[in-house]
Amino acid sequence: MTRPGALRRILIGTLIGCVIAGLLALGIWQLQRRTWKLDLIQRTETMLRSPPVPAPPPSAWRAITTNDAYRPVTVIGRYRPDADSYTQAATALGGGFWVLTPLDTGRFTVLVNRGFVPSEQRGKVWAPTGTVTVTGLLRLSEPGGGFLRSNDPTEDRWYSRDVSAIAARRGLSDVAPYFIDAAATPGKAWPRGGLTVVSFRNNHLVYALTWFGLAALLAGMTWFVARPNKRA
Repeated sequence: MTRPGALRRILIGTLIGCVIAGLLALGIWQLQRRTWKLDLIQRTETMLRSPPVPAPPPSAWRAITTNDAYRPVTVIGRYRPDADSYTQAATALGGGFWVLTPLDTGRFTVLVNRGFVPSEQRGKVWAPTGTVTVTGLLRLSEPGGGFLRSNDPTEDRWYSRDVSAIAARRGLSDVAPYFIDAAATPGKAWPRGGLTVVSFRNNHLVYALTWFGLAALLAGMTWFVARPNKRA
């Protein structure tokens, strides 16, 4: 028959072993995440250097994934007049707004982020008329909001570039599930394109070392307490 003290030690030892195993598993998972993140960064950098391709048509919309984010694309169409949407922005030029304008390609409509404007330029940057060619980066929709605030379509207040919500607010149909960050236009003051920040946080190695360190610390403390011939 197992004594109560021995049983208690077995249960405590099992619990500590499970915790250490869990910490090690978290560390290994972070190393796997780091490998995935480094691969994502490399693929994105390679994609950014590639020539632009035609913007995905409706037949390809279902196949769009996060791997397509920041892909250089080009599209031809006409801007829809008086349909600009302004979303809150914080850039290297300061605070202001992104100007999103629907572009009718004849087959579908895509929202184009024509660039950044400071607050005093809001409502003063009309889209060009006639047929235009837009080159930029494919970006995925940003539903919900940003800056710790939710989008308010009824008040036409936008804190993120939520494609479906903006399209509904503007009464658009056949809208692509992505938007395009337009490239910079030489000699053009506002809106200022080409300000896309391509950045990925990669702290997975630090997190992995933290989990491994906690596992080692717990194992060391357990050995110190349970070591044989320990002094009182």
